[in-house]
Amino acid sequence: MGVPGATVPIKFGEFELDVAAAELRRNGVKLKLQPQPFRLLILLASRAGTLVTRDEIRQELWPEGTHVDFDQAVNFSVKQVRDVLRDMPDRPLYIETVPKRGYRFIAPVNTAPDPPAKPGTTTVRLQKALWTNIAELRIAEARRQRYTQIVGIVATVLLVGIVLFLIFLRP
Repeated sequence: MGVPGATVPIKFGEFELDVAAAELRRNGVKLKLQPQPFRLLILLASRAGTLVTRDEIRQELWPEGTHVDFDQAVNFSVKQVRDVLRDMPDRPLYIETVPKRGYRFIAPVNTAPDPPAKPGTTTVRLQKALWTNIAELRIAEARRQRYTQIVGIVATVLLVGIVLFLIFLRP
């Protein structure tokens, strides 16, 4: 595919994209990702910070003469990648949607081995830890919001049940 740094894994957040081994790992644990979404992730991560148009994705993932519902296939591949990265389209950490144009990989990417730390500088390892913490905080916030909604719904149902019970018990 002509990915720069194909022999060196692409690191972002808590993830490592090993192109040579065709593996995506989170904290060293191999994750399952189908071939097309994997190729899409390689394309986006190798061009981090730049817009990758839908047409560029089509040219890279589906060769000439391939008959496929392209829009649906791209949407499915992006969803698969977001699912495995635990990314949310409305609050992205990794893949930003540029409406009607394409996608941009927005996480900091490291394709070089970690350099020795110099006093007073932010290391790639520290950036990775900070990015991982941000991701974990967003996941925890989404979980908290979901639990709050569930508790609110249960409380509402109980309150309505009590009111109905009291109404029908009165003579």
